[in-house]
Amino acid sequence: MPQILIGVGVVVVIAIVLIIVGLRSPQNADPLQARLADFSTRERPLTLEEIELSQPFSERVLIPFMRRLGAFASRFTPQASLESVQHQLDLAGNPRGLDPTIFWAIRIVATLGLGGLILLVTFLAPRDSFLSIRTGTIKALAFAGGGALIGFMLPVMLLRSRITRRQNLIIKAMPDALDLLTVCVEAGLGFDQAMSKVSEKWENDLSLAFERVIQEVRLGKLRRDALRDMADRMEVSDMTSFVAAIIQADQLGVSMGKVLRIQSDQMRIKRRQRAEKKAHEAPVKMLIPMVFLIFPSIYVVLLGPAALILINSPAIQSVFGGG
Repeated sequence: MPQILIGVGVVVVIAIVLIIVGLRSPQNADPLQARLADFSTRERPLTLEEIELSQPFSERVLIPFMRRLGAFASRFTPQASLESVQHQLDLAGNPRGLDPTIFWAIRIVATLGLGGLILLVTFLAPRDSFLSIRTGTIKALAFAGGGALIGFMLPVMLLRSRITRRQNLIIKAMPDALDLLTVCVEAGLGFDQAMSKVSEKWENDLSLAFERVIQEVRLGKLRRDALRDMADRMEVSDMTSFVAAIIQADQLGVSMGKVLRIQSDQMRIKRRQRAEKKAHEAPVKMLIPMVFLIFPSIYVVLLGPAALILINSPAIQSVFGGG
């Protein structure tokens, strides 16, 4: 009993100490309240220079430099190329708010940076090294040109990868989104309100696209035009057929709930068919690593000891010795 009482007393004392420390510890300050308090205690308002210096270095220096460089490059770029880049950025979801000028600036910087880096490596490489510029100026310039070409094409490849990944995410999210749209419309909501519910429930590329459509409709754009533009910004066949069905149902006066139910069933069937297709493709894709990576190691493990025994056998040694 005394030991139990002592243990309970120690636990109570520790709990009291922790409570006191927690009550006396400083609370996490709200950054917004701290900034408001800072502005309220100032005797004079901030100048434009102070506001400019309070921004991050990237927003003050890097982004304006990239914009100027991209604007300079866009003067010598055909308008069709700029429109194509803008379309590709729309397909990728406009990552980090990029525009064609900044994208071209990134390509220029990557080209000069990677090409200059390889050229610098050829200058600093040892004299007898394969990469040394002393072993051949043409070879060093060829390496630098190859690096510059890779730097010029690397942003395009990354952008295409981002487009493919976004399209796959949209395709995977469409059946569930259409199910939610169907439930909302059958519950009595309008199509626009149902799209708003989808954008509220999820945080993905499809919900962001729906939210943009709602904002465009609120600004006065026709819903069919906003939906067509959304399909053009995705280039997903499922979304194109879905938008066409919605526009046709709206023009003909067909029940939106029935159309959404049919589209939802079709999207679910297509998702199952895609899964079955990938399952059938898996053995073929596994064949290459099995043949070139797994089978050689199995042959070494299984046939290696047998080959050593066969080489050391008297019959083989007599044959080779006699030869």
